[in-house]
This record gives sequence, C-alpha cells and structure tokens, in this order.
Amino acid sequence: MIMQEYKNRIEAVLFTTGRFMDLDELSRLCGIASTGLLRDVINELKQDYGKREGALSLLEENGRFKLNIKKEYGHLTAKLLSECELDKPTQETLAVIAYKTPAVQSDIIKIRGTTAYDHIKFLRENDFITAEPHGRTKLLKLAPKFFDYFDVIEESLKAQLSEIAKQAPAEQQETLQQPEPGQDTKQATEEAAPDEIPD
Repeated sequence: MIMQEYKNRIEAVLFTTGRFMDLDELSRLCGIASTGLLRDVINELKQDYGKREGALSLLEENGRFKLNIKKEYGHLTAKLLSECELDKPTQETLAVIAYKTPAVQSDIIKIRGTTAYDHIKFLRENDFITAEPHGRTKLLKLAPKFFDYFDVIEESLKAQLSEIAKQAPAEQQETLQQPEPGQDTKQATEEAAPDEIPD
C-alpha cells in the first residue's frame, strides 16, 4: 500500500508538471527522502506503464523522468500543437532562433523579415525565449519552457537541428550558418544593422 501511494505521488507530480524532472526534485515534491527507495518506486512505475495499454509512457533521459505520449499517438499531439498558440510563421522564427542560439536579433530579422519582430515579442512574452541588450540589438536565447514544450534535451538540440539544416536547400544553409569562431558578433551586428528597431 505504501509503495502504491509513492507511485501515485510520482505519477501525479509528473503528470502535473509535464516536463523532465530529476531525482532531487521528485524527492522534494513527493516527500520521498531516500534516493534508493525513490529509484525503486520509479522502476516499478515504469514497469506498470510498460504493461498498460494506455497512451502514456514513463521516459528516462539523463537521469530525468517524464510522462510522455506514446509515439503511436504523436499525430494527435502534433495536431494540437499546430492549433495552439504558436502559428506557423512564429514556429519558423523560433526554429531559426533555436538553430542559431544564442541568436542576434538583427540576424533573425534579416532571415525572417520585419514581421519577425512580432514573433520575437510574442515568444518573449510567452517565455519561449529570453532577450538581453547586445549593442544596438538584442541577444536571444532559448528559455527552459522551449525545451519542456517541445520535449527536447538541450544537449542534443544542436545535433538534431544541424541534421535538419543539412537537408535544407543550399541558399538556406548559407543563411543559417553560425558566425565563425572568434568573430566579434556584437561589432559585426552593429555594422550590419545600425537601424535595428527597438521593442
């Protein structure tokens, strides 16, 4: 009975947060002080989900855990995402920011056009990205919500996006190229985009 109660707590926390959580965070939120016990409970819960014929599974990546939709139901979540707060143009702007992160805002505008200012403003207001002053422009970075929302691990993001970029047309690949190592991005940006429009 105690083991089932612990499993229920972990399940409730993972379901509510909808993101990857490590053992320390789960221990604190679920009130399970022993890491060994917590690991045992999670292993049992994973086995339970493996036996169920439901739509959810318990994932583990780099010592972090998350309740996730099984692949065979991914088309449903994709449809929901396409109808959510991120329209296609905004998603495309976010994809460029993700590929170049940290991204210079003026570079994003050159690639996506001036309508990207609205996309960037929306993404900042909804906590998908952060922005900090960078000369006459801003430096854009992905916020934690991005990784939770799109269910991607930060360490593997660059590799995934690089593979996608390799399949893009040559002119798009050239546009997406990162600055050369050692390049003074701030100086280059100020010279290339002196008329950067403030928010």
